[in-house]
Order: sequence, then C-alpha cells, then structure tokens
Amino acid sequence: MCRAWYDQTSRRIRDLPCGALRVYLDVSVRRVDCPTCGRVKQERLDWLARNLHYTKRFAWYVGHRCRSASIHEVAQELRLDWHAVKAMEMEYMQAQLDVVGPPTPRVIGIDEMSIRKGHVYRIIVSDLERAQPIWFGGTDRGEASMTMFYDFLGASETAALRLAVMDMWKPFRKATRAQAPQVAILYDKFHVLRQLGSALDQVRKSEYKRLTNRPDRRFIKGQK
Repeated sequence: MCRAWYDQTSRRIRDLPCGALRVYLDVSVRRVDCPTCGRVKQERLDWLARNLHYTKRFAWYVGHRCRSASIHEVAQELRLDWHAVKAMEMEYMQAQLDVVGPPTPRVIGIDEMSIRKGHVYRIIVSDLERAQPIWFGGTDRGEASMTMFYDFLGASETAALRLAVMDMWKPFRKATRAQAPQVAILYDKFHVLRQLGSALDQVRKSEYKRLTNRPDRRFIKGQK
C-alpha cells in the first residue's frame, strides 16, 4: 500500500481547442513512495489519454478527425507529431470497438485493399447487415491471410455465418469453403458481368475471323 507522499511534478497537458486557440492545462501530478514494494508510483488520472501529454477527450477529438481526414492532414492541422496522431486514432478506435462489442456477423463482405504500390494488399471484411468493417489484416490477399480472419472470428461465430459476398478471387473462395463450408457464396455483380463481357468479346472475335464477307462483318464490328 502506498502511504508517504513523495513529491509533485508539474505537467503541461493539451486539451480541446477553443476555436483556433490551442488550450493547455498545467497539472500537478503526485508521486508516492510505496513502502511495500519500495517503488515510486505516480498518481493515475482517469481523464488522461494513454499518452499522458493529452487529455482523453482531446485524444478522442483527434481520433474523430481522422475519420474524415488522413493522419498527415490532422497532424499538420493540429501541429502534432504523426506518430502521436496515429496512437490517438488507435485509442479512439479501440473505444468504439469496446462500445460495439465483439463481432457477431451472419452476412460478411470480403474484399482486398492496396496499401501501397507494388501489389501490397490487405484483406478487409465487413458485417453487411450492420454496415461496418470488422477485420482488416493478413499479409497479402492469399488463402492463408483469409484464414487468419476465420481464426480471429472463432469457431462458434464462423459456424454461425450464412452468407459471404466476395469477388471471384479463388483464395477467398477456397479459404471460405475450408473454414466455413455451410456458408453460401455470392459473387458481386461487377465481377460476374466482367466475366460475361470477356466471354462475349471472345465470341465476337472468333465470329469476326470466321466471316470473310465484309458486308457480313459489319454486323459484328462495333456492335458490342
């Protein structure tokens, strides 16, 4: 048990802005000497963010701004370090996840996202009934990365899935068939139409080559 007062340290903590003005709080934080463990412990203030230089409400303000702007833009606007903004965005998102609770999807949408040039991808999975993303991860868009989502979801929730909407990327289908065989797979309309369009082009080209009479070719050329 901590008993004897040790000392007080003054700390400048950034709070919510007032219009265009930045607001700082000068706070005295007490440190106490614990005779039981022999260590000096610092007073814990619930209204401080994980980064003790900011209030929790300021961290959530920064995180909310990141929903409509990039981390770089928010850092420039508020004159903050990029890494500090990233950490506060993660704290804000964790608070949102704590409110929502663990994912319990029944209908999921699967897609990939390019995170930088050079065909570097990550997989994003959304709960389509609740219209919200529930997982972003993997190391690429391969079958092993897709399996990581089902490991994250857990056996019981995976067994409760009934529909998966995806494009016609084979690793997504193979991983879903292996991990959730009860799930019905629905391919999105865009990729189905693209396959039909490719098949139609092949037929048109073969018919154009087959016809040697120029008047007959006019019914094919430019008539897609």
